[in-house]
Amino acid sequence: MEPKQSIAPELVKEFVGNAHGDLNRVRELLEQEPGLLNAAWDWGGGDWETALGAAAHMGRRDIALFLLERGARLDLFAAAMLGKLEVVKAMIADNSSLKDAPGPHGIPLVAHAQAGGEEASAVIAFLQ
Repeated sequence: MEPKQSIAPELVKEFVGNAHGDLNRVRELLEQEPGLLNAAWDWGGGDWETALGAAAHMGRRDIALFLLERGARLDLFAAAMLGKLEVVKAMIADNSSLKDAPGPHGIPLVAHAQAGGEEASAVIAFLQ
């Protein structure tokens, strides 16, 4: 298998940055470079974030669902924001320390659930 070429770091940063709130730009960039879907950006000090992670802590359900529909890897923090209670419960049952694990930018799991609003109310109740 031939080694793949790396995606330009500036493109990864732009993609992840826009996933905090600009669905149209996320669509454009993903169309331009499909490899961005699961790319991660290090904001410094090991603060790695994917576009899905950005959408999750901002409560951008529309962006998260767009990315998931295209094959993004669901993580605990996005599951919490989206109100996927059974996923959250299963992951925490497997590893109870995940309940207190920090997400991107050190944002707690419960804050991700709170960003999901009413649709994540069962997850919020479970985590509190």
